[in-house]
Amino acid sequence: MFRRNLSIQVVLAVILIVFAAVVGRLERMRSEIDAANSASDLALREMADRADTGGRSPELIVRFKPGVAPLQMREAASRLNDRIADRIESVNGLAVIDDLDDADPSAAAAEYAAMSDIVEYAEPNTEISLSDPEPGLGPGSDEPSASDDGPNDPQFAEQWALNNLGLNGGKRGVDVRAIDAWRATQGSHDVVVAVLDSGVDYTHVDLKENMWVRPEGLPAYQDEELGIVNDLNGFASARLDADPMDENGHGTHCAGIIGAEGDNGEGIAGINWHVRIMPLKFMGRGGFGDTATAIEAINYAIDRKKNGVNVRVISASWGSTLRSQALEDAIRAAGDAGILFVAAAGNDGSNNDRSPHYPSSYDLPNVISVAAIDRTGELASFSNFGGRTVHIAAPGKDILSTWLNDSYRNASGTSMATPYVAGVAALLSAHRPKMTASELKQRLIESVERSSSLDGKVISGGRLDAARALAR
Repeated sequence: MFRRNLSIQVVLAVILIVFAAVVGRLERMRSEIDAANSASDLALREMADRADTGGRSPELIVRFKPGVAPLQMREAASRLNDRIADRIESVNGLAVIDDLDDADPSAAAAEYAAMSDIVEYAEPNTEISLSDPEPGLGPGSDEPSASDDGPNDPQFAEQWALNNLGLNGGKRGVDVRAIDAWRATQGSHDVVVAVLDSGVDYTHVDLKENMWVRPEGLPAYQDEELGIVNDLNGFASARLDADPMDENGHGTHCAGIIGAEGDNGEGIAGINWHVRIMPLKFMGRGGFGDTATAIEAINYAIDRKKNGVNVRVISASWGSTLRSQALEDAIRAAGDAGILFVAAAGNDGSNNDRSPHYPSSYDLPNVISVAAIDRTGELASFSNFGGRTVHIAAPGKDILSTWLNDSYRNASGTSMATPYVAGVAALLSAHRPKMTASELKQRLIESVERSSSLDGKVISGGRLDAARALAR
């Protein structure tokens, strides 16, 4: 009897062990399936973010030689079963091309380069993405905070870059001296700054009064290949649907640094209380764009400038280690039109003298490259630098600015430092309307507050000083 009971117990034990093993295996399989599904969902989201440029992703950028007529360009493209998607009017002979065969872009570019009698150069259209900013301090506070001076914007005291009170480990006085600068000018609605980025939330309560709107009497933007674009609120080369509304937040953050309305009892103050912000959207929701759509947006700004819009500055808080001759030519054309191009030095903590970062490393008279400092005045740990290639440093760590849906957020990066320089260039343009782009650049560099910690890190050896720039 005892043996039989023992046998039954052994059998039951074996059954329980087998059952537990099966259940464990099923749980592992379910976990593996869940992980696979999660990875698949993430991959799909990443694909969607990359694809969220409205489906426009031309494969090639080709510059034809002077004297090559548009008809010849189309015929050359047609012979390779391609089509001219857009001609960049501001750069003679430059064209954006769709490869209808979906061939390898480098191989396709080589086919065009082989037409050396009519083609100056050809290059693949490369992807551009926003680099991840350093973590900030989270969303801005909704509670009013007192400042010892300045406008009545309730969160102004949190804007250490404009008026550093020495809070949160900061060093008092390490800022752009905005309050002193505002005694000379608080900006002007006659000055237009183009934000070349992910778009701008032009309905934001702290931005809407300073947004550029196509003036009555100025015809809508018209392009020979793209047709008429109803550019009422700016330009969206990523979509060509004329709506530059930001879906990412990055461009809105940059816009607030330049021109959140000051002294309006709302949120924060921009370095310009009064300005016109022109959104140039070439990146989608995920922060991805490409060289061709960036060039198309620059071309738009040049066109509007030639048609009487006072575009003085383009602010570009993005970059790549890949050099594009076409992008360089477009930025040079912007300089020829009198537009200063302010570009982020990059967030890799690397030396741009050795490893260039574009477009900030283009050696052009209208390009100014910007590094980032923290609230103590030290070069930010993430910031690129370069004693021969980076011009100036500006606040870029824990920067509070506008975000989507009437909100505010802290962010860090040379992306944040760049619009401070662009914004002071706009202030200077309001104060000295006749200054050229190269003169603006020179004044910003010569008027810095020099710092031993920046010596050898940036050409100027110092940080942005708005008051000194306006006083000279």
